[in-house]
Amino acid sequence: MPTRRAVVLAVVTLPLAACGSPQPSSTEETTRAMRLPYGNDPSQFGELTRPSGPSKGVVVVIHGGFWKAEYDVELGRPLAVSLAQHGWTAWNVEYRRVGAGGGAPATFDDVHESIEHLATVEDLDTSVVLTLGHSAGGHLAVWAAGRHQQPRWSECRVRVTGAVSQAGVLDLVAAHDDDLGDRAAARFLGHTPTSADLAYDPRQQVPLDVPVRCIHGRADDVVPLSQSVDYVTAATAAGGDASLVEVDGDHFVVIDTESEVWRRQLELLDELGGR
Repeated sequence: MPTRRAVVLAVVTLPLAACGSPQPSSTEETTRAMRLPYGNDPSQFGELTRPSGPSKGVVVVIHGGFWKAEYDVELGRPLAVSLAQHGWTAWNVEYRRVGAGGGAPATFDDVHESIEHLATVEDLDTSVVLTLGHSAGGHLAVWAAGRHQQPRWSECRVRVTGAVSQAGVLDLVAAHDDDLGDRAAARFLGHTPTSADLAYDPRQQVPLDVPVRCIHGRADDVVPLSQSVDYVTAATAAGGDASLVEVDGDHFVVIDTESEVWRRQLELLDELGGR
């Protein structure tokens, strides 16, 4: 995976706290972040960043990296800080990835449990919960918005009310056919993706009963624009509420919090949150 990662991470770096009781992990004046475990595995935790004033709702930030262990929660930290500065409560989640106990169904279980954990957080309103994910995280963000439709995850205390996919891998079959991330989809599922993978594949789950917004760079050479175009086309044809914003830039422009593209995403989140 190309590494514009260093540029993104330069915006902010929050230190990790040890597992156990919530501990502060940010010195930003307008934010306060806490690490909260939602399971016993070292990868089962999230970082909760609250705004200094009233919260617009919760945004669950799900990082990308083709579901691989070498990419982690650091990727979501700049987004979490910016979200809190713009009035959102950010829940930046880590999860088991391929090479660290992850893959299907463990990764899906973790994303589900991380969202469910929000119901246990004191003084947290979960009436508006949006998912925001980049690349493979976009896949998980859209999947999470419809997880209640799948038998394994149908018992949900916390429902996702909208999703934003940032250059997301939304069609696992096409991702395999196009060999995205060096057979990443097959490694993630443990087999070649097929039409039997409806429980894991957003493209096969359309339409969802919540809105989905996709944003994607036209010059993206990591996850092609067609992943978002084809998903939105299928979702709207099936009667779903889905739309695509095409932007100038590459795979990483959508997670550059200093860009106009990020400001557009803040607008999308406000619209989804009814603001």
